[in-house]
Amino acid sequence: MTQIYFNEERLSLDDFASLCAQTLHRQDFPLARAAEKNVLIYHRDDLLTAAKTDRQNTLAELHRALSSGPGVFAVQGLYDDLAAIDRSSNLFEAILASEAANGGGGDHFAKAGSNGRIWNALQKVAERDAEAFVEYYSNPLLALICEAWVGPGYEITAQVNQVRPGGKAQQPHRDYHLGFQLNEVVARFPLPLQILSQYLTLQGAVAHSDMPIASGPTQLLPWSQQYAEGYLAWRDPRFIAFFQQHAVQLPLKKGDGLFFNPALFHAAGNNVTGDHIRTANLLQVSSSFGKTMEKVNHVKVLEAIYPALLGKKLSAAQLQAVVAASGEGYSFPTNLDTDPPLGGLVPKTQQQLVLEALQQDCPAEEFNARLAEHERKREA
Repeated sequence: MTQIYFNEERLSLDDFASLCAQTLHRQDFPLARAAEKNVLIYHRDDLLTAAKTDRQNTLAELHRALSSGPGVFAVQGLYDDLAAIDRSSNLFEAILASEAANGGGGDHFAKAGSNGRIWNALQKVAERDAEAFVEYYSNPLLALICEAWVGPGYEITAQVNQVRPGGKAQQPHRDYHLGFQLNEVVARFPLPLQILSQYLTLQGAVAHSDMPIASGPTQLLPWSQQYAEGYLAWRDPRFIAFFQQHAVQLPLKKGDGLFFNPALFHAAGNNVTGDHIRTANLLQVSSSFGKTMEKVNHVKVLEAIYPALLGKKLSAAQLQAVVAASGEGYSFPTNLDTDPPLGGLVPKTQQQLVLEALQQDCPAEEFNARLAEHERKREA
């Protein structure tokens, strides 16, 4: 009989170690340029070229890398325009300084104040500099990677993490959803639901600085996402010790990306440099079937960036990418009395609304009115 519910007493370090002992076979992932320490290394140009030829096969390989593969891959040159990275980095510094003056915020899995953290960086950047937002999120490769794991209609949140010289490593952990829950809560979920939760979120990090090993790039334990009971295991001292003995790190260059299954055991590393600040924009991409960790005010984001979109010449892929990052792409929940389905089974989404407005060259004031009416209709 299949075991449906588990508790800590049933955890097996031997089973976990056996899964983590797998070896990556490079030939199973032909689009990758290399494999280092059981982490797949892709390059921006290779993925974009492959996607033009066979998009579905490219999506499938990236999905396999995160599921049946090692659970993590890096993308060299995810951003080839480093000016877009630097522009956002300057905004991050201004936001960090402003928030530090007002008391700052806490961090997950690390001592409060030891790192710099910006919650809801996506919305804060959009409101401060719409052009910077558009430059950053009009990245077709980022959109491709998001879709590979969570499918279309996803929603992005972003949190900046800065590990300063002397900053200590995080506790190894799994991520949202169940990675944020206490074990007594996790144990109440049937194991198939625990396994399902990892397919609802993609974890990503964009390097906003070079990340040599000494600066503490993310510690990773390839294959650990395959341990079904892992949401109950990551606090266990035996599993923490195993992680500390076997975790790997890869250096990244500014503009590179790192993406992993949220069930992968991971942790920010120690920054043992004397003067190097390691900054990453952490992306959490949620399936339309799930809920994001943060509440982003997409109305404010769209009002902020719409004038910039009106005057911006973007390719169709770039436009789709930035709209996917800025507006809701899922029709529910809504009030079906006032927001009934039109021409199908679902009401119009924010993403459809903004694309229609741009196609019609709708003035910003009129678009804002349409957006307000759209929101009003969705309220109960």
